[in-house]
Amino acid sequence: MTTVLTPASPLTAADRCDRCGAQAYLRVVLLSGGELLFCAHHGRKFEPELKKIAAEIQDETERLTTVPGIASEEER
Repeated sequence: MTTVLTPASPLTAADRCDRCGAQAYLRVVLLSGGELLFCAHHGRKFEPELKKIAAEIQDETERLTTVPGIASEEER
């Protein structure tokens, strides 16, 4: 997916997928205005269609694989 290049507010646990209500990890800013939020599953499922209508996609799915409190090698 295309990641937002400009700083955007991080998604929080209060942000929910517009499709199923799970925690959202993708914010899609539409060319027509407005935005959609998706969980990782639905973000992947609808990716081809979203790329056609998105001005920006904020992808935070990497948070699903990081372990809180443990510094990565890059951060050490």
